[in-house]
Amino acid sequence: MVMQLTPKQSIHLPRIATVARVDTLSNREKVFEFRFDDGKELGQKPGQFVELSIFGVGEAPISVTSSPTQKGYFELAVRATGGVTNKLHTLEKGAKVGIRGPFGNGFPIETLKGKDILFVAGGIGLFPLRSLINYVLDNRKDFGEVTTLFGCRSPLERLFIGQLEEWNTCKDMSFLETVDTCQDDSWKGNVGVITTLFPKVHFNPVKTYAIVVGPPIMYRFVIAECIKKGLADDHIIMSLERRMKCGVGKCGHCQINGLYVCQEGPVFTYAQVKSLKEAV
Repeated sequence: MVMQLTPKQSIHLPRIATVARVDTLSNREKVFEFRFDDGKELGQKPGQFVELSIFGVGEAPISVTSSPTQKGYFELAVRATGGVTNKLHTLEKGAKVGIRGPFGNGFPIETLKGKDILFVAGGIGLFPLRSLINYVLDNRKDFGEVTTLFGCRSPLERLFIGQLEEWNTCKDMSFLETVDTCQDDSWKGNVGVITTLFPKVHFNPVKTYAIVVGPPIMYRFVIAECIKKGLADDHIIMSLERRMKCGVGKCGHCQINGLYVCQEGPVFTYAQVKSLKEAV
C-alpha cells in the first residue's frame, strides 16, 4: 500500500531539483538556477526561503533571489561559508539537490501596493531583496515611486553587476549605489557607508515603506536614518533570516525570546522586533 502524504508531512521531504545554470558573482558568491524534476513551480513569495539539501553533506536555509514572476525555474544566490554551501559551489549543471519549502512569511506585497518604496540592500542582503525588487518592476503599475539603495564594502564585492547597471538606467526606479572604501580610481561612484546616500533621497514618509536587508550592524544605522526622515516603525520592514536551520520551527535554532524567525518571519516590521535586543 502506498502511503499518502498530508501537506503537513510533505514539508519534511525534499523535492528533487536539477542545477540548470551556475554563474559566478564574485570570488565568494555564485547564483544557481534550479528546475524541479517534476516540472512544477516553486511557488514562492518574495522574501521566502528554502531548505537546500546536498545529499550526503547536509541541509541549509537559503533565500530565494528570483522573482515568482519568472516561471519554470528559481534562483538561489549563495555565499560559500560552510559545509553545505562550500559543497554547493562545486556543483555543475546537471547536478541533483533536494529542496524543501518555500518557508516563511515573505514581504507584505498587498500592503505595499499603491505605496512608494525605498529598498535598502547591504552586501548579500541584495540576494533576498532582489526577488522583491524584480517583482515590483515586473508589476510596476501596482506601486508608487521606487528608490533602491545598494552598498557593499568595495567595488570587487558588487553583486549582479549587469542588473545593477540596468537599474542605474531604469526609468521605473531611482537607483543609488555606494562602496565603503576604494583604494584606486576604478570606482567613480559614491564612497562611504550606505547611510551616506540618505541625504540624496527624498520621499513622503506617510506613503513610503522602507524594505531593509543587510548585515546586522547595518540595521541599527539605516533604521535611525529612516526614523529621522519620518518613517513610522511599522513602515520599516526587514528580514532577519540569520540563524535559521530547520525551517519548520522544530530545532529552536532561530528562536529570539520565544519568537521563531523561520515561522513568524523572516520578514518583520521594526515595530514588531524593536524591543528584542537580539533581533536588531
